[in-house]
Amino acid sequence: MQHPEPGPLGPTVRQDRFDSIDTLRGVALLGIFVMNIPIFAFTGTAFFNPPAGGGFEGADYATWLASHLLFDMKMMAIFSMLFGAGVALMAERMAATNRSAAGVHYRRMGWLLAIGMVHAYLIWFGDILVAYALVGMMVYPLRKLRTKWLLLIASLLLPVGMALSAVQQMLFEAMRSAESGGMADAWVDMKIMFYPTEASLADESEAALGGFFARALAHAPSVIFMQTWVFATWVVWRVSALMLLGMALHKAGVFKAARSTRFYATMLVAGATLGGGLVGGGVLINHANDFDPVAFFGVVGWFNYLGSIGVALAWVAVVMLLCKSGAVGWLRHALASVGRMALTNYLSQSLIGAFVFYGWGLGYFGEFSRSQLVPIILGVWALQLVISPLWLSKFRFGPMEWLWRSLTYLKPAPMRRANVSG
Repeated sequence: MQHPEPGPLGPTVRQDRFDSIDTLRGVALLGIFVMNIPIFAFTGTAFFNPPAGGGFEGADYATWLASHLLFDMKMMAIFSMLFGAGVALMAERMAATNRSAAGVHYRRMGWLLAIGMVHAYLIWFGDILVAYALVGMMVYPLRKLRTKWLLLIASLLLPVGMALSAVQQMLFEAMRSAESGGMADAWVDMKIMFYPTEASLADESEAALGGFFARALAHAPSVIFMQTWVFATWVVWRVSALMLLGMALHKAGVFKAARSTRFYATMLVAGATLGGGLVGGGVLINHANDFDPVAFFGVVGWFNYLGSIGVALAWVAVVMLLCKSGAVGWLRHALASVGRMALTNYLSQSLIGAFVFYGWGLGYFGEFSRSQLVPIILGVWALQLVISPLWLSKFRFGPMEWLWRSLTYLKPAPMRRANVSG
C-alpha cells in the first residue's frame, strides 16, 4: 500500500501532488543557495557586517544588494511556509484514509532531525534541518485550527523573535560602551564576531582549510551555538510563525494556484510594495549607520525580518501566476523536479559548497568575492535543473527522499518507476 508523504522535503505519489507546490519549493531551494554559499566562501562575520568580507564595491556591492533584496530571509520564509503546509497536507490525506498521522509525522521529524545533525556537524554548521524538525514537532498539534486562529498565533509569535533580538542589541550596546569591568572584558571577545581582525580571519581560514574531521571539530562550537542560543532566541519564533502562516495559506488554497489571477496579482503588488519597501528602507538605514553590526539585532534588522515575509509572498504570487498561465512548461517541470528532490538537492548544495571552499576539497575559502560567486551559483542551478528531472524520469524519489521515506515507514520504498525497464 502506498503511504502519502507530502512534506515540504519529502516525496509523494506523483498523481497526488500539486505541481505548483513543487515548483515553488524548487524556486525556494535554488534561492537558498544564493544566501548559503557566501557563508562557505568567506568569513561568517559578513552575515552581520556585510563590508567585512567578500568585497563591497562595484559588482560585489550590486551582488550583495540584489541577494539581500530578493533572497535574504525570503527563501527561508517560503520554505518554512511550505513546511507548515506540508505538515497539514499530510495529516489531511492520512485522515481521509482513516489512518493516524501522528506516529508517521513524529517519526519523519525524528529522522529529519538525525539527518540534520549529521549534516550540521560533519558538512555545514549552517544547517536548517534540525530547526525544521524540532519546530515541525511543536506546531503539529495546531494543524487543525481554523485559518484565523493560525494567523493570530503566527502574528503573536513573530514579534517575540524581534523583541529578543532587541534585547541582545541592548546588551551588546552596554558591553560596547562599558569602559571597564566584566562587560568591557566581554566586549573584547564579542567584538571579534562583529569586527574581524587579521588574527581572527587567519583562525577562521585555518579552521575552514583543515582536514575533514579537523574542520568539523573546529566548527562544532558554531553548530552548538546555532542549535541552542540562536534557535531559542530567534529561529523557533520566526520559523514556527511562518509554518503556521503556511498552514493558513494551504487551507486558503494559495499554494495550489487555486485562487484567481486577480488575487495573486494583488498579492504580488502588495507584497513587493510593502515588503520591498521595508527591506529597501532597512538598506538605507544600514548605510546611514555605516552597517553597524550591533544595530543588526535591533530596529535595523526588523526591516528585513518583517519585509522579507512580504517579498516572500510576492515570490509565491509570481510562481502561482506562472503555474496558472501554463507558460514555459519545460522550466516549471525542471523547477518542480528540483522541489520534489528538495532534501537531496539541499544536501548536495552543501556538499558542493564544502568541496569547493573547504580544505578537504578544493580549498578556495577566502579566494572569491561576492560577484565571483555568481557563476558558481548559476552552475549549481543549471546542474540541479538538469539532473533532477532526468533522475525522476527513472526513479520515484531522490536518493535522500527514498532513505527518509524508507526509515519513516520502516521498510524500503519502491524506487524505480513501474514503466522503466531494467
